Amino acid sequence: MYFFNNWALIIPMANEEKNFGGLVLAVTKVLDKLDSGKVYMVVDDASKDRTLALCQALAADDKRFVCHYAPQNRNVVDAYIEGYRIAYQNGHELIIEMDAGLSHDPRAIPMFLRVLNEGNECAFGSRNINGGSMARSNFKRKLISNVGTWVANLLLGTKMHDMTSGFQGFHSYVVGEFLKYPLKSTAHFYQTELRYLLRKTRYIEVPIHYRAPSASVSEKAMSNSLYCLFYYLRLRLTGNAPCIEVEFKN
Repeated sequence: MYFFNNWALIIPMANEEKNFGGLVLAVTKVLDKLDSGKVYMVVDDASKDRTLALCQALAADDKRFVCHYAPQNRNVVDAYIEGYRIAYQNGHELIIEMDAGLSHDPRAIPMFLRVLNEGNECAFGSRNINGGSMARSNFKRKLISNVGTWVANLLLGTKMHDMTSGFQGFHSYVVGEFLKYPLKSTAHFYQTELRYLLRKTRYIEVPIHYRAPSASVSEKAMSNSLYCLFYYLRLRLTGNAPCIEVEFKN
């Protein structure tokens, strides 16, 4: 089996000064063990602290890290897509996304790479399968995630254990296809939208441990989630359910 060493990790970074050192240390330990990989840190004007300066200094010191400043971004979805676009354009064969803020454990990265190398086109992080978990201290966030997964599966016809996690990875040819798609989400529903659109790919759910730093979900984010959910429900009920098709590649 051909092993893909040319992989990338994308991390949107906004107001991460407090957690920056811990995040970099955790990611660096993974990079050292794998002896490969590139990390794209996407920073935009939503960040008001020293995150940009810290990312620039790290990139200058360690060439495995790239600081990409994108002031044109309007929201976190733009940041994710910008990261995917840069990694895709730079020819990385496997691309993984994770949150900053230490809500995702970088030690799971090798598992994502392994399952993608085993013939899966998409690897979706899941807190709700054997081996996965979410911090018990954040009951509200856990409730929102579980209800969101149940509602999405019911209304959209998906069958995943976790439809709202943000830790996931793809082969580059999958990324190339969803970069062309006009996503409707601007906030939290982005993860659900992407999993829904890629539901017919060869995917696997990967157990992850999630430490939610905050239970807050803004009214604007909730409003956008409901809009997107019923937009895709309407298309499904009218027989026009969209699906991102990918061409199998060895």
